[in-house]
Amino acid sequence: MSEHAFNADGIGRWNPEIEFPVEKERSIAYAEATNDPIAQHLDGTFAPPVFAVVPALTDMADNTMSVVPDELMFRILHGEQDFRFHRPLVPGESVTVRSKVVGIHGKSTGVVVTTIGETRDAAGALVNEQYFSGFFKGGVWPHEAGTFAPAHTFDETLRSRAADFVVEQQFDKDQTFRYAEPAGDPMPIHLDDEFARQMGLPGIIIHGLCTMAFTSHAVLSQVAVDDPARLKRLAVRFSKPARPEQRMTTSIWHTGERDGRQVYAFESASSEGDALIKDGIAEIA
Repeated sequence: MSEHAFNADGIGRWNPEIEFPVEKERSIAYAEATNDPIAQHLDGTFAPPVFAVVPALTDMADNTMSVVPDELMFRILHGEQDFRFHRPLVPGESVTVRSKVVGIHGKSTGVVVTTIGETRDAAGALVNEQYFSGFFKGGVWPHEAGTFAPAHTFDETLRSRAADFVVEQQFDKDQTFRYAEPAGDPMPIHLDDEFARQMGLPGIIIHGLCTMAFTSHAVLSQVAVDDPARLKRLAVRFSKPARPEQRMTTSIWHTGERDGRQVYAFESASSEGDALIKDGIAEIA
């Protein structure tokens, strides 16, 4: 198979800043669309943590695709996501976002493109940073350039003891339709069953970041339900897409303290036993 033309020259170039108003109505709609039980998210005090992707989504996607050959653009899979929160987004404020590709790495089955996004408030202070790792299945690029996102590998020795918390959740039949608008993600694999099957999927799949949002409040509901602003990092590796009406079980282990934060490792599986989320980590101040 011939090599694809990934553009390594695009690594390290920040996109121009884009302004984004954090609307209260949209923030609350995002919480409702992800079945979020946290009161401060449902009343618009804070935006839900995974809502942090919404201001940066288009910019990060455009920047990622700028280094990818046209023939591979529709082969993207969301590999990993890693949020670093300095504080929650507050509905009613306006923020600026920018992003840059930081790495392109060829693998045996495809190519990983890693992009970082920054969100800043009106005073220029960082609100959050996020790493997006896109996997382009079938891409051929036998090179490595730049860096990967920071590691967050699950410690297998944790399996020697029971999880500290186990949370069961269920995706609704209309979950993807409710999620698409407030998330700004109308990709047809989440909304059109026939199109999803044409793409080799079993049918409509849950948005990866919707699944991640479910894991965020699985953790917060156990360790910081009254103060979700204590969440400082949330990172996952997407293993398999969830489906509407599927049940998901998230197992959470407290792994100790690091830099003044309580650290929790987690993973999520479907009721059929398929791993949906791997290598999950949450850090609570």
